Amino acid sequence: MGRILLLVELKGGNDGLNTLVPYADPKYRELRPLVGVARERVLPLDEKVGLHDKLEPLMESWKAGDFAILQGVGYPYPNRSHFRSIEIWDTASATNQTLSEGWIAQAFQGTSLPKGAAVDCIVADTNALPATGPSLRTIVMQDAENFLRQAETMKEKGIGSDGGNPALRHVLAVRQEINAAAAGLRDRLRAAPAPAHAYNQDTGLGRQLDLATRLLASKVPVIAIKVALGGFDTHANQVQTHERLLGVLAVNLATLRKNLIAAGLWNDALVMTYSEFGRRARQNASGGTDHGTAAPQFVFGGGVKGGLYGAYPSLADLQDGDLRHSVDFRSVFASVAQGCWGLQRDFGLRQPQRLDFLS
Repeated sequence: MGRILLLVELKGGNDGLNTLVPYADPKYRELRPLVGVARERVLPLDEKVGLHDKLEPLMESWKAGDFAILQGVGYPYPNRSHFRSIEIWDTASATNQTLSEGWIAQAFQGTSLPKGAAVDCIVADTNALPATGPSLRTIVMQDAENFLRQAETMKEKGIGSDGGNPALRHVLAVRQEINAAAAGLRDRLRAAPAPAHAYNQDTGLGRQLDLATRLLASKVPVIAIKVALGGFDTHANQVQTHERLLGVLAVNLATLRKNLIAAGLWNDALVMTYSEFGRRARQNASGGTDHGTAAPQFVFGGGVKGGLYGAYPSLADLQDGDLRHSVDFRSVFASVAQGCWGLQRDFGLRQPQRLDFLS
């Protein structure tokens, strides 16, 4: 099936300006005198932009050339509601349309997936929308140990009789398929080797990536695994909160990279971050930032061509105080569908921008 997508949702709206910092632009200091990242805390990537120094664990990947940063990703007529904007991203919809199927499910419409696998996507957090749709069999599994216990219980209960009722027969058949999927996952997870490098189990992201690593190592033939890190809605006292979250993200993604390289799986995976929106360019009166628009996306993997892609939005040409996007997120999804799964999809764009970050 090609590469497995590991989708990392940054919940709450990650501040892209303090993640990928336009350190050479004097306008940045003018807009953010208190919450801006000091020049000495920036890890330069070129003469204009650099990463927040809490992302230092990712520099090994940057130097190895398997870390791409997509700049200014967003969409036209942006929505600043958490619920609506994440729905737009998760369903690859335009602002004025509502779709019920996730973008990964849309990508696989009309394709035939391996029958024996019984599961196509595994979601290790609470938001399964990207993988929701009739074309995919998706399991939400937030906790491996709890899942293993539940799988044992289902095995013991058995299926029961349909009593000649066709509707009940269908429900039981679906349940049987779920039970079979759970049992198969249980056996594979039990047989999977432990990650070579331990994750910090104190963070939700560490536990989720530990599960993702075990799933990848167990060779479960899924197309996508989704994890999430919350807390990015930094309206007040942003600096400490955002630094801590970037540190958690970087340490865990760096550990993931080491583990997948050690297991010989780095070329088989594509890791991509996303968030519902960035933050406004100008800081607010509470030492934070409010809901904005465009922001960078990170992409990692053995097949990734590292570097900066797209144009960094101009701080001198804001739209209602927000960054203008330079890359439509649906172009990113089209590139992933092609590069991961060999599927030509445009996600409603007449002409998706060609983003050449995958070999």
